[in-house]
Amino acid sequence: MAPTTRARFVHNRRRRRLRGGPYADEEASDEEDRRESSSSSSSSDDEEEEADEGSGEVDDDEDDAGEAAAEPSAKESPAAVARSGRKGSITISLKKVCKVCKSTGHEAGFKGAVYIDCPRKPCFLCKMPGHTTLTCPHRVAMEHGVIPASRRNTNTSLDYVFQSQVKGKISMVKPQFIIPNQLECGNIKFFQRRVTCLEFHPTKNNVLLSGDKKGLLGIWDYVKLHEKIIYDSVHSCILNSMKFDTTNDGLLYTASSDGTICSTDLDTGIGSSLLNLNPNGWSGPSTWRMIYGMDFNTDKGLLLVADSFGFLYLLDRRLKTKIGHPILIHKKGSKVTSLHCNPAQPEVLLSSGNDHYARIWDTRKLEANSPLASLAHGRVVNSGYFSPQSGSKILTTCQDNRIRVWDYIFGNLESPSREIVHSHDFNRHLTPFKAEWDPKDYSETVAVIGRYISENYNGVALHPIDFIDTSTGKLLAEVMDPDITTISPVNKLHPRDDILASGSSRSIFIWKPKTEDDTTEERNKEKAKEYVYGSGSRKKSNGKHDNSDDDSDGSSDGKKKGKKTRFTSTVKGKGKSKV
Repeated sequence: MAPTTRARFVHNRRRRRLRGGPYADEEASDEEDRRESSSSSSSSDDEEEEADEGSGEVDDDEDDAGEAAAEPSAKESPAAVARSGRKGSITISLKKVCKVCKSTGHEAGFKGAVYIDCPRKPCFLCKMPGHTTLTCPHRVAMEHGVIPASRRNTNTSLDYVFQSQVKGKISMVKPQFIIPNQLECGNIKFFQRRVTCLEFHPTKNNVLLSGDKKGLLGIWDYVKLHEKIIYDSVHSCILNSMKFDTTNDGLLYTASSDGTICSTDLDTGIGSSLLNLNPNGWSGPSTWRMIYGMDFNTDKGLLLVADSFGFLYLLDRRLKTKIGHPILIHKKGSKVTSLHCNPAQPEVLLSSGNDHYARIWDTRKLEANSPLASLAHGRVVNSGYFSPQSGSKILTTCQDNRIRVWDYIFGNLESPSREIVHSHDFNRHLTPFKAEWDPKDYSETVAVIGRYISENYNGVALHPIDFIDTSTGKLLAEVMDPDITTISPVNKLHPRDDILASGSSRSIFIWKPKTEDDTTEERNKEKAKEYVYGSGSRKKSNGKHDNSDDDSDGSSDGKKKGKKTRFTSTVKGKGKSKV
C-alpha cells in the first residue's frame, strides 16, 4: 500500500470511530457526511497531511489510531480540524449510578456480604424513612422493633371461658430454650429444584418428608443418611403443603400448584386424587387454579383446601368427595396462602391471603364475607398459625418485613399485640418465608424463621435461621454454618426432639443442639459433618459439586467439605426411586 493511500485509510478509520462513538452528535455526523461527499476529490492532500500530523507516525494499531482521533495534535490549525470534521478532546466521566433511584453519587444493592440500600428510599428492612438497612436499629436489636401490647379488658363471657379452660393449658414458667444450632448432617442436592415444604413423620422420629418445585415427594431417614425415596408421580408442579392422616400415619395428603389434592401411600407410592380443580387442563392463567393452603380437621375428618382465586373447599377424606359449594373467604381472584385449624377447637379456622388479610372463621357456619375477625396487614400475608398448645395466640408472617403476634384471640383483634421487624421480604425465585411455632414449647413463645438479608461472618455472607421470643421480640439465636451460604426459607422443628430441619435451595440439612463435649474449638474441628449427595448433584470437571440453582435461594459456591462424605445417586422413574 502506497504511503498516501495508507495514511488516508488510517485517517478515515479514525473519523469513523469518532463519529460512531457514544457521544457523537447526529447533526454533526450528517454535516460531516455532506462535507465529505462534496470535498472528497479536492482535500486528499490535506487529509494526508492531517493524518501525518495527527498521528506523528502512521501505524496499523487501532488503539493508537483511536487515541490520535480523540486527542488532536496541538500543531494542527483550527481550519484543519474543521476540514477534517473532528472535534476537540472528549472527557469521559465515570460516576456511580444508583439502580433504584437512577441518581449519581451512590450505589444500592449487595456489596460483598453487606446489603446497601438507596439512601433516598425508605429502609428496606423496617420500611421506615430516615435511615438505611445498614444503620437500621432493628437490624442489631430486634426487640426495638416491637410494638408493646396495650392492656385490654373485654370482660365478656368468652374471656371468662378463656381464663377458666384455656389459660390453664399454658405454662406460666418458661422452660430453658434448647436451640439446635449445630449442623449434624445434610443431603446435598436432594432435589433437582428448590425445596418448598418439610414435614416430620408423626411416629417415626428419624423420617423427614419434603416436597420440591417440580412436585416430587421425598422421604429421607436422616440417621441412615444415604437412604432416601423419591416419588415423582404425585404432582406435576410445586408441592405446597403436606398433612398426615391422623388415623393412618402411612397416608399423606399433599396440595400442589397443579390444582390437585392427592393421598399417597408412603409404603407403595400409590396415590389417588381427591380433588382436581383443573379437569380440562391448561387454558390460560386466568382459569388455572392452584392450591396452597390445606389443613386437616381431626374431629370431623375433613380436609380444608383453598385455591388461588380465594375459595375454600371442604373434602370428606373417607368418601373422597366435595361437601357443598366453594365458599369465598378472601377477595375474589386473590390467592389463599395458608390454612390452619385451631388445635384446641378444630372448628375455628385461620386463613391468610394475598389481599393483605388474615381471617378467622367458624367452619360450622361458613358464609362468604362473614369471618369472625379480619386481621389487617400491610402487604401479602405468607402464613398464619394458631399457637400449638392452647390455640389462643396467632402468629403471622407478612411481606412487609413484619412478624405479628396476637396474644389473645378472644380479645380486641383490631391491632396485633406486637409487631416484630424481621428480614424476609424477597423478590422472586424463593419459597416464601413462614415463621412457625416450636411445637414443643408449652409457653408458646418461641418461633423459627429464615433470614433474607445476609450478614458478614468472618468475611463470608451467610443467611442465618433466627429463633425469636415472640413475647418480647428478642432474638434468641442465629443458627448458621460456614458451609451453607444459600438462604433457608423452609424450616421445620421436630415435634418431639430438639431437631431442626431446614431446606436451603435444593438441599436439606439437619441441626442438633451443641453438647458439652462440643463446646471447645478443638472438639468442633474434630467432629465431622456428614453429607450425602443426592440425585440433583452434578459433579464438575474439577471434582467439586455444584450446589447452585436456576431459581436458587441465594448464592452458593457449592463447596461442601466434611471428613465423612458419602456419595449416592438416585434413578428417576415413574413411580418411586430408592437409594
